[in-house]
Formats: sequence, structure tokens, C-alpha cells
Amino acid sequence: MKLRFILLALTGLAGAADTAPKISGIWMMGQSLCDGSESLPVVTSEDTGWGNLTLHRGVRTWLPKDNSATPELRPAELFKLVPLRAQTNGGLGETVANGMADHWQSARFANDKARAVQSASRFLVACAGQGGRQIQELSIADLSTDPRTPESRRHGGGYYRTSLDDARRAMAQAKTMGAHFRIDALYWMQGEGNGGPTGSLVPTRWDTELPRPAGLAWYRDQLIAYRKQWSADLCAITGQGGELPMFTYQTLGPAGEAQLMAADADQNIWLVGPHYAVPSAINSCTKPGRHGDPIHLSADGERWWGEQVGKVMHRVLDHSEDWQPLRPRSTKIAPSRDTILIDFTVPRPPLVLDTTFLARQEIATNGGFTSLAGFRVHDSTGRPLTLTSVEVIAPTQVRLRLLQSLPADKTCRISYGHPYAAPLGTIASLRAGPDKNAELIRAVSEINGVTVLQYDPTELRNGVPFEQGQSLVAQRSFSYGNLRDSDPESSIHTFTDTTYGTRAGQPYPLWNW
Repeated sequence: MKLRFILLALTGLAGAADTAPKISGIWMMGQSLCDGSESLPVVTSEDTGWGNLTLHRGVRTWLPKDNSATPELRPAELFKLVPLRAQTNGGLGETVANGMADHWQSARFANDKARAVQSASRFLVACAGQGGRQIQELSIADLSTDPRTPESRRHGGGYYRTSLDDARRAMAQAKTMGAHFRIDALYWMQGEGNGGPTGSLVPTRWDTELPRPAGLAWYRDQLIAYRKQWSADLCAITGQGGELPMFTYQTLGPAGEAQLMAADADQNIWLVGPHYAVPSAINSCTKPGRHGDPIHLSADGERWWGEQVGKVMHRVLDHSEDWQPLRPRSTKIAPSRDTILIDFTVPRPPLVLDTTFLARQEIATNGGFTSLAGFRVHDSTGRPLTLTSVEVIAPTQVRLRLLQSLPADKTCRISYGHPYAAPLGTIASLRAGPDKNAELIRAVSEINGVTVLQYDPTELRNGVPFEQGQSLVAQRSFSYGNLRDSDPESSIHTFTDTTYGTRAGQPYPLWNW
């Protein structure tokens, strides 16, 4: 169990009598999901009215070719405190900042914006990272300056130095306002950059990939050491005692497992959870006729995930909740050997197999499924076993049923997450669509019904065109599953980008997947 926090006793929670201005920092570091790569167009272009702040320079305080290695030389006028909102910098757009700070502020004041604005407490958010960076490039070591780093990946470095200088600038600004500044939380969004080609991790751009167990342990230890160093250096600037808590998301790839390992090993690291439910930048419009990379998030995805982070920060730091993400706790095989029971740690029970918000994940086979609701069962040789059903049978328990009983002398392995959703059918015919885009049409079960799927030919995988008679399978860009909890927390922002989907104006669901 993690230790309870007392370090925020001075931050002025709702109802506190102290009216002295208090500015609470949320310091961010990471790669592309942290800097809002391709999260366009922004959905928080104006002041949201919750009273939160950023530096006049913007949430992204590190910029290439702009004192990137010499942050102390940045003009002082760029560091006045202004209302927090999203800004566009080339291909960079929305970040998690508004969702995170606004939700935390809202939670502290029971969603009463008037009280929040009248209070003396504000959040200030700053991010000094850049897309595509490895953990040691973002650290005090700053390996981005190493001559072995490809020229295209150097860009002057200075990410860590920038983060520390941002704290000095914030201290100076708070002093001119007669306010007290402290950093309340660190937020980390990095991991993909250290992924290796075969499912483990690489320490640097010139090292060979580590064996998976060693790679996971290496990243776990690197992340813990990073938090300790970052915390100590920032506290030396702000004059705070103790250690700063770090929150992180669970990234795609092997670093995600290492992040969970770090959260289990370090009482000051908190894993919020996976982010696969939020929309990716494949829905973004980065420029006319061009969409983003699936690994990035749309603007709504960034703000939505920010609210998840703000929700957990509030529960942990203001209410001392011993937060755990939705995760398996134990498994057992029933005596019949055809049923597996999995018990979960569930933030807000009961568990739900949701096939409405996310399409039912399945791969059908004779007599059942090799993957269902995200679950797969493999025998000791790695061969997938056939599932007949996945059911929630208790608030924290799921039952997997096998088509055939597992032999008494055999073991099995359970995995979760798969990109394939369902087969769609066969292409009946092809024709040109509006604006010279191609369309494909297939027969469906409805009488006289057809489904039309419009696509951009430039996005064809490997440039291979569709053909009549070809079978189609729907899939998400990355692995997912249908299991979530029943967290009732309400978002304060809503889906805003109307160029895709049908949820514009609806709140972001803050369930834990």
C-alpha cells in the first residue's frame, strides 16, 4: 500500500479560510502525447473560466531553435501568467493541460465554477518535452546532445534544464504577484521512444535491445530515478520539503508494463491507467486533406485523457486515496478445467463489459472465439484456445469459458487487448466517390441495404487498393478490450470536434478501462 500524502495540506482546498494567493504547479514531461503532436484543431482555444494558468510562452515551454539549450536566456516577458488554454505551434495542438487542471480545480470546488474563480488557488501547467524522445534524452543526462545521436534528433536538447528554469520563472512571477508558488504534481508521458523492434526496450539509440525481463527492469529503474532527481531539483528551487508525486499514463508497448512496475515499486509514482479508449489523431485534421498518425491523440482525446489524470490527482493528493488502475489481481481454474475466474482490482465497481462505447472485440473461430472482449487464452505452446464466452459474474470478477477443458497437466496464459473488432463482409462493388475519393459498397443483411465506406486512397496500407470480392475486417488502430469499471465521475468538458463521430456535446466518460 502506498503511503498517504500530507504535502498538500497548504494548497487551499475548497472551504479553506486562507485567502493568500496560491499557485500550484503541475509540471509535465514526455514525448509526442505530452506535447500534443497532431492533436488538431485545438478544442480549448479560449479561457475556460476555471481560473487556471499557463506561462505567456504557452504550455509548451520548450521550443526548437528558441533557446532550446539555453532556457535561462528566454525573454522574461514570455513568462507572465495568463489564462490556461491550448495553442497551436506548427503541428502541435491540444495537450492534456486544460483537461487535467480544469478537472482538478472543478473537483476541489464540487464543480462550482464561481467558487473556484473566487478562491485564492490556481493551477499553473508547464511542459518541457518533445515528441520522439527517449527517457535519457529528457533527463538531466540529456543524451540528445551525444554525438552518436542522429543529427535529426538533436534539436539542441535542453528539455530538463528548461523544466527547471520554468520553475524559477514561475517562482519569480508568483513573487511579483504576492503569491505563494509550489509544485503539487509531476506528470510523465513517455515510453514509446524506448521501444525496441522485438517487444522489449532499448536504453539509447545506439544500444542493442535488452532481453524483455531486463528491459522492463531497466525502464522501471530509470523512471524511478528520474522522478527522484526531478523532484529533488524542483524542490531545491521552490523550497519545498519531501518528494513530489509523479503520475503517468500506461503507454503502448513494453514501457507500459515497466511503468506499472515502477508504480508498484515507488510509493510516489501513480499509474492512472491505459488510454486506448480515447480517440487517436487519425481523426485529427492536421492540414486540409491530411490526418494524424494513429499513435497520437486527437484534441478531444488529449483533453479527455487530461480529465482522467486530474480525477486521479484529486483523489490521491486531496483525499489520500490509495489509487490503483483497473488491473487483474488473481486467477484460478475451476475444477472442471473449462472455466477460468479472474478477480480484479476495480477503482469503482462493478465491472462492465461495454460493447456500446467500444465495439465488441472478437475473432470468431469454429465453435467460439480465439479473442473475445479483449481476452485471449493460450496454451503452454502459445496456441490460442477457443473461448465460448466472457462474462462478468461479480462486481470484481470475470469468467472465461473454454470450448474444451484444459488437460490436468497443462498450464495456460491469459492476455488482454487485441485490435480486431469483427469481420465486415465482402466487397460487392467499387465506385468513385465525392471529391475523387473511392468508395466501397457491400451487401448487408438488411433488405435492399448497403453500407458505404468512404476512404482516402492516400491512406491505403502499403498503397494496395481494395478489390471486388475482398473480405474486410474492422479493427482499431491499437489493441483494446471491452472491460471497464462503473466510475460515475462527470467530466467538465465535452466532445467538441464535430468532424468525426457522433458524440459532439456529450461529456467524456471517465470510466477506468
